[in-house]
Amino acid sequence: QVQLVESGGGLVQAGGSLRLSCAASGKILGINAMGWYRQGPGSSRDLVASITGGGSTTYADSVKGRFTISIDYAKNTVYLQMNSLKVEDTAVYLCNVDSSVVDGEVLDRHHEVWGQGTLVTVSS
Repeated sequence: QVQLVESGGGLVQAGGSLRLSCAASGKILGINAMGWYRQGPGSSRDLVASITGGGSTTYADSVKGRFTISIDYAKNTVYLQMNSLKVEDTAVYLCNVDSSVVDGEVLDRHHEVWGQGTLVTVSS
C-alpha cells in the first residue's frame, strides 16, 4: 500500500554534509509523522529526528544543531540535512512513515512503514 524510496547516503569526510530524502507513495490520506532512525554496527535502532504532520520536530541530543529535518507535505517526502558530520554518525539510516491510508473501505489511521535504509559513512 505504501512504499518508501530513500536516497542521499554515501561516503563523506568528517565535517562534511549530506542530505537524505525519503519519498512515500501510495494511497496516503495524510501524514501523522515521518522520521529518521539509525543503526550503527552492532547497535540498536535509535531515533535521529522526526517531524509530525503539524510540523513539530524532535531531535536526538547528539545531532541537535547539526541536523535539520523537514517535510514537503505535497510530495509526502521527508528530508534530513546533515551538517558537520562526525565519524560516530556512521550508520544505516532508516526512514519511518506513520500515515493514514484506506485499505478497501477501511480507514487505517496509523499505517506504519519502514524503509530499507541508506548507508552513511563518515571518514576521519
